[in-house]
Amino acid sequence: MLEVTDLSKEYIMPGQVLRVLSGINLSLASGDSISIVGPSGSGKSSLLYVLGALEPPTAGTVQLAGQNPYAMDETRLAAFRNETVGFVFQDHHLLPQCTVLENVLIPTLVAQGEASAMDRAHTLLEQVGLTPRIHHRPHELSGGEKQRVALARALIMKPLLVLCDEPTGNLDRASTETVTSLLLDLHAQQQNILIVVTHNPEVASRFRLKYRLADTRLERID
Repeated sequence: MLEVTDLSKEYIMPGQVLRVLSGINLSLASGDSISIVGPSGSGKSSLLYVLGALEPPTAGTVQLAGQNPYAMDETRLAAFRNETVGFVFQDHHLLPQCTVLENVLIPTLVAQGEASAMDRAHTLLEQVGLTPRIHHRPHELSGGEKQRVALARALIMKPLLVLCDEPTGNLDRASTETVTSLLLDLHAQQQNILIVVTHNPEVASRFRLKYRLADTRLERID
């Protein structure tokens, strides 16, 4: 479960306080998927960072799997985030010196590895259609292929929560369709909580629950 209660976020700017989130309430269970749309600068990325335990809220609480990540010390927080949250960003953030397979395995190395990690990596890469590319490096891949690697990497730890910040923002129409379909198919298999921020109305429409973030508030739109 993800439980967000009366969450607010402010940034201290020179001479002013900038509030980007106000009174956000959200309750999601395993298997739920939502899309969030809204104008640029409305706080969508900030919301993902707070939910993903990257930035603390100014007020309110986040409970993930019954735990408050912001009550943890830095070491436990880093481990919790690695084990529980998967991130996919607009820019794939692949390590250029690593192969496709090595990039997917990175979260498992942080967790000191698992005997089944290699098998899971191969399975995920097969599911996203990249088995022939496992020994290639990022510069040898197309944009859509890079994002499929990022998707496999985000799912390798079987996280409870998967957060995607404009995952198709840099892709053409065909690659957008491929990545979105894979994202939803793998979500259905793993039954995680999936939250996707997007400017693409066609992508947003494919999710079970749809929200808009504007004027610091999050509201259902369907």
